[in-house]
Amino acid sequence: MATASIEKTGSAGTSRRGKYVLFRLGAEEYGIPVLKVREIVGPQEPAPVPHTPAYVKGVINLRGKIIPVTDLRLRFGLPAVETTDRSCIIVVNVEAGAAEVLAGVIVDQVLEVADISGDDIEDIPDFGHAVDTSYVLGIAKTESGVRILLDTDAMLALSGWQDLPGVRASS
Repeated sequence: MATASIEKTGSAGTSRRGKYVLFRLGAEEYGIPVLKVREIVGPQEPAPVPHTPAYVKGVINLRGKIIPVTDLRLRFGLPAVETTDRSCIIVVNVEAGAAEVLAGVIVDQVLEVADISGDDIEDIPDFGHAVDTSYVLGIAKTESGVRILLDTDAMLALSGWQDLPGVRASS
């Protein structure tokens, strides 16, 4: 039976089964829990905010809400590419301390929503202390290959956008 939530059980901390929005960055495929996704919008040019890391592209106004936008290609150390007609911004709910805020992530292409079984998800291998993998929920093994499942709260907390002007908790 399909579930709409990501269950958290098991020895490694999670049995991360559930529905994921799958997307592509370069040749790799990633997933975000569908319950974290607020909406998917076409590419927009964010207004730059001074003194932010290069991967924080700036902010957009989405129906009156100011939303910080992170380019996941740059966040993950991939080369920048031109925006295409398949590029989009995935707007996600992010827990920032006691508050919840909206944030956007630029991806190359949204692929599908997939239901992934807990049996098909493994913990990320240990790459040592020099590699931060705190934002990876796990690795999903699918017929079309492996997909890296992301924890948006942890991933975006590392991006340093929480203190941008105009970014406020959702009400």
